[in-house]
Amino acid sequence: MKKKWHLPFLLFLIVGTVIIWRQNHPVPAPYQQEEGSIFGTVYHVKYQSETILGNEIAETLKAVDRSLSMFNKESVLSRLNNNETTQSDSLVRMVFRQSQQISRATGGAFDITVGPLVNAWGFGFKNGELPDSAQVDSLRRFVGWNSVSMDEEGRLHKADERMVLDCGAVAKGFGVDCVASMFREHGVKNFMIEIGGEIVVSGNSPKGKPWNIGISVPSETDYDQTQNVIQITDAALATSGNYRNFYVTEDGRKLAHTIDPRTGYPVQHSVLSATVVAPTCAMADAFATSFMVLGIDGAKKVLEEHKELKAYLIYSGENGRLDVWTSPNWEE
Repeated sequence: MKKKWHLPFLLFLIVGTVIIWRQNHPVPAPYQQEEGSIFGTVYHVKYQSETILGNEIAETLKAVDRSLSMFNKESVLSRLNNNETTQSDSLVRMVFRQSQQISRATGGAFDITVGPLVNAWGFGFKNGELPDSAQVDSLRRFVGWNSVSMDEEGRLHKADERMVLDCGAVAKGFGVDCVASMFREHGVKNFMIEIGGEIVVSGNSPKGKPWNIGISVPSETDYDQTQNVIQITDAALATSGNYRNFYVTEDGRKLAHTIDPRTGYPVQHSVLSATVVAPTCAMADAFATSFMVLGIDGAKKVLEEHKELKAYLIYSGENGRLDVWTSPNWEE
């Protein structure tokens, strides 16, 4: 009888011990992975959660596309550009106001009205012959960040109805921010979101450490070579470059895809790629584009005024050698 009583009591002790141990040592939630297509590129997401949030990720990005896509004829941005309406939505308002702030901070190096010039040089959704100086001067009349405004109700006002908004240099970063916001609403603390190279990281990777993010070598052919790997957490990162997106003219000239809104012409300087770490990915995305326009000296001036930014610029040095310049706070 004693032996029969000891066995269930022993099992009770074992089960009770396991329950108490699990309460004091909870099993961590697994890391999930999602990927898909959006904005003409692909996204990759890793996040720690018991709940699979793939549908929520996809719907969040589709909402951004419905607002900001120039390729979606039914998007809010397309309707604004076609003068079908003057009324924006909340996402367009957020991007517009952030863009105007960055345009002001960069002296117009970042400009979401640059679309007509981008298209004229053959880097947008329309391809054509290269423009001459007369065409560039003509198109510049429809470009200028301070020639568009938005009132408190979100109505867009253009100095000329032929002006259009092109959010291509900020939409991916903004989409990453929107997914990050959705994760935080669901209580997800550890995640990495990447859309076409624009990234937000939070907390730790599956290894229990900050996330390792690679910065690519600016090469026209080798897509997998890494210039540097940084450990980062609770921040956003974006890279802009001319080394994979350029146009070779019939006379052999290589034209960068980055157009200077202030001149109307492709930029001509030694910077090959600009990586920016910022509080938000939309900000990192826009400033990275701006630094490709401004070059190293111009970027330095902006960084002196904006200590919240960190920059890693790769440029062509002597004899074509790749050199790196980093902002003084980069090592942080």
